[in-house]
Amino acid sequence: MKKSNLYTATGDKGTTSLVGGQRIAKNDPRLEAYGTIDELNAHIGVLRQAGNHPDDDALLLFIQNKLFVVGSYLATDTTFTQLREASRLHPDEIARIERRIDTLDATVPPLHAFLLPGGTAAAAQAHVCRTVCRRAERRICQVAQEVEVDENILKFVNRLSDYFFVLARFNNYSANQNEIFWDKDCK
Repeated sequence: MKKSNLYTATGDKGTTSLVGGQRIAKNDPRLEAYGTIDELNAHIGVLRQAGNHPDDDALLLFIQNKLFVVGSYLATDTTFTQLREASRLHPDEIARIERRIDTLDATVPPLHAFLLPGGTAAAAQAHVCRTVCRRAERRICQVAQEVEVDENILKFVNRLSDYFFVLARFNNYSANQNEIFWDKDCK
C-alpha cells in the first residue's frame, strides 16, 4: 500500500475543507474555533509530560480525546452535512470533569486573592492550558452567534478552564510549592 502525501496543495489559496467537503477561508470563525481547540490539545500534551497525579493524567488523556470530538463538531456545517454520533458530547462527560474539579478543590486551601500563573512546571502549564481554553471558548461563542452550537460543547469547554485552574493549584499544593499571589503594590 502506497503511503499518502502529507501535503495536498488544496489549501494553497487560503481555503480548507470542512467535514463534508465545503470550502471555507482559513480565517473563518469556525476554523479559528477548532484550530484553537487543536492548540489546546497540543498544550495538554505538554502538560501531560510535566508530571501529574495518575487520576489527572487519565483525565487529561480523556480530555484530549474529547477535544477531537469538539473539533469534529465545529468542523461540521450541519446545514450541509449530518452530524455523526462520534461528533457529539454527552452530559456524563461533562460530569466526569466536574467530579474531578470538586475533588481537587476540596483538597487545596481556600483562595483569598488573585493568583499569578506559575509555581511548578505542571502548574504553570496548566495555567497555559486554562488561558488557551478560555480563548477557544471565546472563539466557539463567536461561532454560536452565527450558527447553533450544542450547549454540551459550550459547557464542556467552560468546565475545562475551571479544571485547569484547580489542577494548577493542586499541582502546586501537592509539590509544597507556594502559590504566587497578585501584589497590587509590587514595584
